[in-house]
Amino acid sequence: MKTIQQRNIWQKTLLSTATSVALASAGVMGLTATAHAQDSFKVGFVTFLSGGASGPFGVPASQGAKVVVDAINEGTLPAPYDSKGVNGLTLEMVEVDEAGGPTKQVEEYRNLVERQNVNAVIGYISSGDCLAVGPVAEEMKTFTIAFDCGTSRMFEELEDPKYVFRTGLDAVADNVGAARYLAETRPDAKRIAGIQQNYAWGQDSWQDFTLAMEQLMPEAEIVNNQTPQIFQGSYGTEISALQTRRPEIVHSSMWGGDMESFVAQANARGLLAQATALLTTGESGLHRFDGQAPNGTILGGRGPFGGFMPENDLSEWFSKAYEEEHGTPPSYPASKAAQAILALKYAADNSGADGVPSSEELAAALKGAKFESVSGTVNMGLAGGHQAVQPMLYGEYHFEDGQAELRNVKSYAGDCVSAPDGYNAQEWIKEGFPGSSCD
Repeated sequence: MKTIQQRNIWQKTLLSTATSVALASAGVMGLTATAHAQDSFKVGFVTFLSGGASGPFGVPASQGAKVVVDAINEGTLPAPYDSKGVNGLTLEMVEVDEAGGPTKQVEEYRNLVERQNVNAVIGYISSGDCLAVGPVAEEMKTFTIAFDCGTSRMFEELEDPKYVFRTGLDAVADNVGAARYLAETRPDAKRIAGIQQNYAWGQDSWQDFTLAMEQLMPEAEIVNNQTPQIFQGSYGTEISALQTRRPEIVHSSMWGGDMESFVAQANARGLLAQATALLTTGESGLHRFDGQAPNGTILGGRGPFGGFMPENDLSEWFSKAYEEEHGTPPSYPASKAAQAILALKYAADNSGADGVPSSEELAAALKGAKFESVSGTVNMGLAGGHQAVQPMLYGEYHFEDGQAELRNVKSYAGDCVSAPDGYNAQEWIKEGFPGSSCD
């Protein structure tokens, strides 16, 4: 039988041994985690993977991002991105479904940063989601790129942003560009109507467009605007209301499945035989309409994306790689997602960091930068260096012999469609676009 003293010594020995093993195990785990962190960079990528916005919009964005991520990790991108990885690190992409609304997306964002331990976040198609997530990104001090959402309010409501960037254009550029295209190609149009999704994106788009029309085509009359709910899907009532007003042009900022459904229904009911549709996001349907949109329909791609991409080594590589993998040319959502991934690589490679760049190092590298992309040169020249400036393009849809193409394409320089820093966008339009080099 052991004495009390012997039992105490035995228990202390067991406790000491167990503690040593636990500390050693923790040390090994810590070394493994450190080694993993040194070898990889994790980026959260948020896009619509379910619901009405997924098929025509969110999924192509995901596909475009993955094509570029794979090429980065293989080191097969054209120059200036031909180095392997981001800052020498393997790029891991953690996908999140954007469906569910702003409150859910704020929760998902916090989860990405706090539990998934991502080093950066790229995403957001919905303007409502962008407006909700932006302040959280600043609060959590996490490098974040909005690749698509277009509300001009994002940087109006974010005071002195440090971590949030947008590598695509905003709705102001879309709609000033749309008005300029009409003024150049349809100067005699007198009756203008619209249909917009009833939330920040649609409301802002219609306001910017009508203000620009007052400046550029003051004799045209705005005869009607319909505001269905986002993802409504059926637009018979709205189409009938538009038809009674006999418009010559119907402007719409509707996107994704909503835009495609509206075009199909408006065409079937005869509205688009009466009026020309001007679709600010219409390029996403360029290779999906299959002739359901009338020839002459005016399409935008929210900048030099998709069918509007300029010819350069990156765009030619991306178009070929995407089509080989997915059997269709990349649409503008795919191109914009690709651009955001390239922006991340540019920032990481130019961060000067040893290993995983911090959010502060990434932000310093991208702020005010000019980098090459599938869309040409991107100038992060607005919002104190956080907002991209690029040309805006519009063209006409034509479908013949089973092939879709863009004709009569016009391009408008970045300062021609985007308000300079220091201006509220609507005031800039009302004052006649001061600082613009268009005229």
